[in-house]
Amino acid sequence: MQDYAPSKVSAAWNVFTYINFAVGATMMAGGIYFLEASFAAKGFYAMAALMLVSSTAAITKTLRDNEESQRLYNKLDEARTERLLMEVSAQKTP
Repeated sequence: MQDYAPSKVSAAWNVFTYINFAVGATMMAGGIYFLEASFAAKGFYAMAALMLVSSTAAITKTLRDNEESQRLYNKLDEARTERLLMEVSAQKTP
């Protein structure tokens, strides 16, 4: 049976992702603010940007949850197989 150790990310990677998000959000907000369009158009772009960020987070969480559930299912399946093999080998051994 294989052990699946959770991958640990470094603190530098965490800082990089937060800074990356902050820079991207600032650039998007600045672009919408300085856009030469009506207030309604700016609001539409702002709502679309927020929806894009929230859907990206939801997709990421869903993919991670699916991966974790698949790992758990595989662990359970391997445990059942090992138990079955142990029972069969115990029956064959007098």
